[in-house]
Amino acid sequence: MQLRAEQLEQHLAKQLAALYVVHGDEPLLALEAADAVRAAARRKGLAEREVFIVERGFDWSAFAHAGASRSLFGGGKIVELRLPGGKPGTQGAQAIVEYCARLDAEMLTLVSLPRLDRAGQSSAWFAALAAAGVVVEIWPVERARLPQWIAARLARQQQKAPAEVLEYLAERVEGNLLAAHQEVLKLALLAPPGELSMDTVEEAVASVARYDPYAAAEALVSGDLARYARVLDGLRGEGEAPTFVLYAIAGALFALRGALAGRPLERLFGEHRVFHKPLQRAVQGATRRHAPRTLDAALAQAARIDRAIKGVAREDPWDAFAALGLILCGGSKA
Repeated sequence: MQLRAEQLEQHLAKQLAALYVVHGDEPLLALEAADAVRAAARRKGLAEREVFIVERGFDWSAFAHAGASRSLFGGGKIVELRLPGGKPGTQGAQAIVEYCARLDAEMLTLVSLPRLDRAGQSSAWFAALAAAGVVVEIWPVERARLPQWIAARLARQQQKAPAEVLEYLAERVEGNLLAAHQEVLKLALLAPPGELSMDTVEEAVASVARYDPYAAAEALVSGDLARYARVLDGLRGEGEAPTFVLYAIAGALFALRGALAGRPLERLFGEHRVFHKPLQRAVQGATRRHAPRTLDAALAQAARIDRAIKGVAREDPWDAFAALGLILCGGSKA
């Protein structure tokens, strides 16, 4: 069974499986999902807990033994396996397959992983985990959904805010969900229940946005010039290398240009290494917005940025990125 993070609470209210796999690259949501599984296990009386963190030289026999032995106090226990690198190696893969084959229904096993690529999810060891239990997929909260996500968090503490305040909060914490969570909790301490005003929020909330090159590419192909400029300014202020920003943007532009020529997007995403899901969706939505000649001009500007980064052209790369936004957003079909 596969679940998204938002489906987990409802699932746990009805049943508790013997094994859960939490994988994704959003630390806050992964932590909350794992906490929810542990809490459900404790409600079932599983008080003892063994944690195994896979590092260099990890002893897989200890993990196997934990799965074969009951709690010292009788009854079940929680066995946690954490793979920070996402790859158990040959010995670990075999140990996981064997563990799943003799899974003890009286115990709960919780496996935590970063987001796996296609090869990792197609591996025999991950297939064994998926067949034996529940896989919880953790996806980042897309920028468009961030105000709604913040509103839901505020509602938990009997607070709410108008749309413009939610948007203001989203801009301050974009790309940093843990910071967003912390700022929402701060508002619970600094403001009473009820509706929050802009003045209250502006006074309480710090700017803790953590900008991402893929967010710049997403805003660009979506035609959101104001957000594109804001993310660029944030990336520049954080000292991000222009090379990485260009890599994200160029991949999206090449994929979009290929789609306008009639090529399948799925293949183009692989060719140009566009694996960021929100960016993929932005490219899909932009195919009707841009003309081929506009994409050609944008790609020519991307080539100028590349020369500026390498010092061949006497131009500030960040100024050239800003010009790219004007070329693409000013030349849309709309």
